[in-house]
Amino acid sequence: MTSGAILDIARDGIVVFLKVGGPLMLIALAVGLIVSLVQALTQIQEQTLVFVPKIIAVFAGLLLFLPFMGSALAGYMGRVAARIATGG
Repeated sequence: MTSGAILDIARDGIVVFLKVGGPLMLIALAVGLIVSLVQALTQIQEQTLVFVPKIIAVFAGLLLFLPFMGSALAGYMGRVAARIATGG
């Protein structure tokens, strides 16, 4: 296996990682920002208030994006397995 092939697999893995983790991270970021804005507007300074809405939103996003995530990971594994089967 050449260094170019290894770099292609690594680059593809990073892209798949961003596709899989990106939507959930953006959901967590948006919910955290909204809750922080509500806390600032209402002057509620409870530090643990942000965790429950964020966990619920990330779980809902996980249920929503799970088919996309599964197909992205399965496609990546298929490409890696095909490279292993062909010898490079």
